[in-house]
Amino acid sequence: MLPSPIARRLLLTPLLFVLTLLIVVAFPFAYAVAYVLGRKRRRAARLLWFALVWGTRESAAVLECGWLWLRRRTRDDRHYDIIRRYVAGLYAAAERWLGLRLRIEGVAEGQSAEPGDGDRPLIVLSRHAGAGDALLLVHHLLTDYLRRPRMVMKAVLQLDPCIDIAANRMPNAWVSPGGGAVDDIARLAAGLGPRDALVIFPEGGNFSPERRRRAIRRLTRLRRVREAERAARIRHLMPPRPGGVLAALEAAPSADVVFVAHVGLDHMATPGDIWRHVPLTGDVCARWWRIPAEDVPRDREARTDWLYTQWERADAWISANKAPVPK
Repeated sequence: MLPSPIARRLLLTPLLFVLTLLIVVAFPFAYAVAYVLGRKRRRAARLLWFALVWGTRESAAVLECGWLWLRRRTRDDRHYDIIRRYVAGLYAAAERWLGLRLRIEGVAEGQSAEPGDGDRPLIVLSRHAGAGDALLLVHHLLTDYLRRPRMVMKAVLQLDPCIDIAANRMPNAWVSPGGGAVDDIARLAAGLGPRDALVIFPEGGNFSPERRRRAIRRLTRLRRVREAERAARIRHLMPPRPGGVLAALEAAPSADVVFVAHVGLDHMATPGDIWRHVPLTGDVCARWWRIPAEDVPRDREARTDWLYTQWERADAWISANKAPVPK
């Protein structure tokens, strides 16, 4: 169970500032040692630089949120600007120090001859696999596509002070273990404006082979035989959980739907994986495709079938683009 919001703010926010100060003070010595003793890839030195950027950027974002609170602007859209700068800083640091190179296929904005396409709400359904994929998605929605993301996130992320403070001042939903967020997702979707994007990870968690097997067994126990059979043929994704997606589609019938598949981060699921694979030696590739609202089926059963069809499309793209796991 999470501590109360007051307890989180009183304990974790000062802890963030203390840890950031320790990193800043110790950085010159720690970096010199890591640089001299590190191997050719200098993993420790790279991760130290990223930790320094992370701590200072997050501390700055929390202070900016505090300034808005003092000015009684806790519901101000300037929070999106704070998060955009924060995430953009982390993205730039990942490019410079961790070897991140991102290539996106398709156009999330669905650019075409119709000028109205860029002014329709979006429901973004993304694969969830690997460290930082949500951060990359938020960065591109905020910076490249000038969208205001509404996120469906795990409640435990509120232990991060910046996420806790900023995200709770914007329209978002929190999911606890064993709990659902269907009503919250419907509420978020119903309030979507023309420049908003509701982000959902239909798998319900970060992909792993074991989680995929458990999800298929769960469908079998629930006698959802057709879904279990289709899920078993999808190799690189966990079966989508349709409840939240269906709630979003019903609450926002005018929203276009964007699907996001990606490869290049799926082998980095644990701290040990991150250590072994920094710096990244291959590109992170993503595929976006947009489906207009009028092409989304209206019947609930047809929508579930359509969701699985799109998930199969994502799985086929991943199979075609997935590179061997680097040593």
